Amino acid sequence: MLSAASAAVVRATLPVVRDHAAEITAEFYPSMFAAHPELLNLFNRGNQASGKQQIALAAAVVAYAQHLLDGTPFGPIAERIAHKHVSLGVRPDQYPIVGRHLIGAVATVLGDAVTPEVAAAWDEVYWLFAVTLIAAEAGLYQQAGVSPGTVWRPWRVAKRDEEAVDTASFTLLPDDGGPVPVFQPGQYVSVAVDLPDGHRQPRQYSLSQAPGRGELRITVRRVRGADGAPDGAVSNFLHDNVHADDVVLVGPPAGEVTLQPGDRPVVLISAGIGITPMLSMLGQISAAEPARTVVAVHAETSPDRHAHRAEYARLAGFGQLTWYGKGGDGGQPGLVDVNAIPLPPNAIAYLCGPITFMRDVRAGLLNRGMHTDDIRYEVFGPGMLDN
Repeated sequence: MLSAASAAVVRATLPVVRDHAAEITAEFYPSMFAAHPELLNLFNRGNQASGKQQIALAAAVVAYAQHLLDGTPFGPIAERIAHKHVSLGVRPDQYPIVGRHLIGAVATVLGDAVTPEVAAAWDEVYWLFAVTLIAAEAGLYQQAGVSPGTVWRPWRVAKRDEEAVDTASFTLLPDDGGPVPVFQPGQYVSVAVDLPDGHRQPRQYSLSQAPGRGELRITVRRVRGADGAPDGAVSNFLHDNVHADDVVLVGPPAGEVTLQPGDRPVVLISAGIGITPMLSMLGQISAAEPARTVVAVHAETSPDRHAHRAEYARLAGFGQLTWYGKGGDGGQPGLVDVNAIPLPPNAIAYLCGPITFMRDVRAGLLNRGMHTDDIRYEVFGPGMLDN
């Protein structure tokens, strides 16, 4: 709980911090990386360059301050961050580094407005934020049976398959003689590669088949730069350099958006490479809950980009609906029509795809009467889906 004195200061200064949050985090990251370049190995340089990481951090800190003041729910944000941190091996001793540079950035951006009382109040906010995450991450590390120093393990590529245009899957087996970890359908793993420039970069990739097969499979779409954005460093490295018998570093399964077991009907709605967690969920339902009602909806720009198309059709059965933006090959042309999706009573929906796609689909499902708690979504990248 935020102290009364700090609560008064934070309440008074929250509007100005919110208005300058993006500037603060834009100042924070270069300062921290200059002092601690080793931390670059934890961060997606593409998201740094685009500003997405800065925006996500700013939104999270502001949301947590609002939570401390009025109880605005913060649990889903904390859970998402904790899972991401565990997948990367974030350590408790790294939080003081972040806190020092973050509060320093606040002082740099806001200048004389940051009195000692203001700095102390926001330092208290940060440390409550940090303690919340450290506790959540400790529980997740314990569940996974790993520590921050042991998350990365070598995995050998048993098989590589070209699944569609610009999309390949990699089937992985432990190269250290250790066990294949248990995971939940919908979860992801971090994969770290050493790039030609000498930097190590991690990325998260959904596990694209059901658990219990004695292996892990990820499916990676090559990210081609557009509108001035660079190509995806890790996806292109994997496509160009990683083949059968090569070894990559893989972290423990993580992720909070997982298939809820039971008998409730399931509606899976994906676009593009967002099909990957849906394949894991479909595989689990097919193996363990074959009587469960499933409606599977997928959207792609064209049939040749539809990854795992035959596998998806086999698992989804007759409950499958497909839209291809350019039409053709049995898919409905154009964008997904939410009103055309059958919604069984008491269904739970899972969404995965581009942010704009999920925002539109979620709005359509809410308009059709689904409760917000029954719509779950996986965002590829930092941040959360706006409500």
